[in-house]
Amino acid sequence: MLSKLGRYGAAISVAIFLLYAVRAAPQNGPVTSAQPGAPMPPQQLDDLVAPIALYPDPLVGEILAASTYPIEIAEAEQWVRDHPHWKPSKLMDKAKKENWDPSVQGLVAFPDVLTRLSQDIAWTTQLGNAFLAQQADVMQAVQRMRAEAEARGTLHSTPQETVTTQNQGGQTAISIEPADPDTWYVPNYNPAYVWGPPAWGAYPPLFYPGIDVGLDWDPGIDLGLYFGGYGGWGWGGWGWAPNWYGGNVFIDHSFFHRYGFRHFHDGGPLGNSVWSHNPGTPARRAVCQSRSGGTVCGRPGWQVWCPGGPELQSRRDRASAALRNPEL
Repeated sequence: MLSKLGRYGAAISVAIFLLYAVRAAPQNGPVTSAQPGAPMPPQQLDDLVAPIALYPDPLVGEILAASTYPIEIAEAEQWVRDHPHWKPSKLMDKAKKENWDPSVQGLVAFPDVLTRLSQDIAWTTQLGNAFLAQQADVMQAVQRMRAEAEARGTLHSTPQETVTTQNQGGQTAISIEPADPDTWYVPNYNPAYVWGPPAWGAYPPLFYPGIDVGLDWDPGIDLGLYFGGYGGWGWGGWGWAPNWYGGNVFIDHSFFHRYGFRHFHDGGPLGNSVWSHNPGTPARRAVCQSRSGGTVCGRPGWQVWCPGGPELQSRRDRASAALRNPEL
């Protein structure tokens, strides 16, 4: 949890982002988003992926898949907060029985990540839509941001994660893997600290550490407490893995079968395949409608209000209000 100083710093950071956004705008008019349905330009994608670009590779793969189910992410985040006393193994076992995509179910092991993804559902939805429409472009954006961070000296190996550069077929990719395959640490950083001002527009309006803190780490996650088993999740045993050279995400069949996700996957117990979005039944599909001042996203029995503009309203307050009043 951020200290008062950190929260104050976060507010200052947002003000700085807005100033940068104004300065970066063309002199003949404000910065505008791409037209609906049009591909996002590279610089806009760079800003979009900035909050997750320095996460470990397997977690990036899972988040990109999960972001295509933003309302399920919001539901899972609230569900985790509603069961604070459950042991990790019980939490995961119960999550696998919820009507969520396995990529969302797996994020129950990373409550701080769920909270971050739920701070601004509009951003998460935009990330998911971009990944659905421009998978290769989104993957390239992550690599561009990593390369820039490495060049600036803000990305390097630490006791928490190992950073390497790999080459395949003339392509170069920066890989970030957990230093300990069984205990993962997720960085919590301020994009302005890592990259400086955005080259286009503004970074997503999330709660970031103060610029004086820059980069910190969420508490380490012992995955054995959630999944049991032999371990090795950080060394190729996780369910989702970015395929940087192919511009997509692989899913690991053995992970799905070993840990009880088999009813979501029809393939054999070994090998891997390319991830694809499953819209599911109409009851699972999220619908977003624009209303004055923002957007209402939801599905039968659950809705959340996503205000427009850069306001940093807490996800908890939004979710609580939505649950109390489903007509929001």
